[in-house]
Amino acid sequence: MIETERLILHPLTHNQLLKYIANDNSLEQELQLLPSEKKISNELKEALEQTILPNVHNKDKNYLYNTLWALISKADRKLIGDLCFVGEPDANGEIEIGYGTYEAFRGKGFMTEAVARIIEWAKQQEGVKIITASTAVDNVASYAILEKNNFVKIAEGEGMFTWKLDLQ
Repeated sequence: MIETERLILHPLTHNQLLKYIANDNSLEQELQLLPSEKKISNELKEALEQTILPNVHNKDKNYLYNTLWALISKADRKLIGDLCFVGEPDANGEIEIGYGTYEAFRGKGFMTEAVARIIEWAKQQEGVKIITASTAVDNVASYAILEKNNFVKIAEGEGMFTWKLDLQ
């Protein structure tokens, strides 16, 4: 776990991911949190079932780069969103992040804070040199988070922007 002033970033274990997917507040019970309203998109559900769960279960992979990191508001004692890496660093030291904030907690700066902290964590990891992210062209809130964390837009295509942050 890593923390910010307002948040706990908690990497979920395989069993915790199963509870997350069940979306029945069993994860919140385990983490001693209040129930939260989370909607799991079809895209995230597919990623969880096809990629995240198998990779977290694979002992040859570093699960911190393959799991979902639950974002917990200390003040609210609730899950407020999640963040993940899209696998371990590649040969160039590049990792990709993805994230989402639950609707009730948007516009409060939580994800900007979480991304800033995960950048600091990534800088301390061996072999990580670059962080990338993709956002929908029309998702201003999402790319504002990246801009506030000094990411630079490097490409546009198929309705998406690609962003990059050089850690060196």
